[in-house]
Amino acid sequence: MEKEVKYYQNEIQSNKDKMNELQSNDDNLEKFAREHYLMKRKDEDIYIIKE
Repeated sequence: MEKEVKYYQNEIQSNKDKMNELQSNDDNLEKFAREHYLMKRKDEDIYIIKE
């Protein structure tokens, strides 16, 4: 049980760090949106390659 508590505390801290990074830097936010939600600019094409 203590291992689970420590694991989730680490996950919470990791997520808080990521959230702060995304909120503080527009370039990081754009990169996140592109990678996770396949967002693109109007003049770009996206190719998805599955391994």
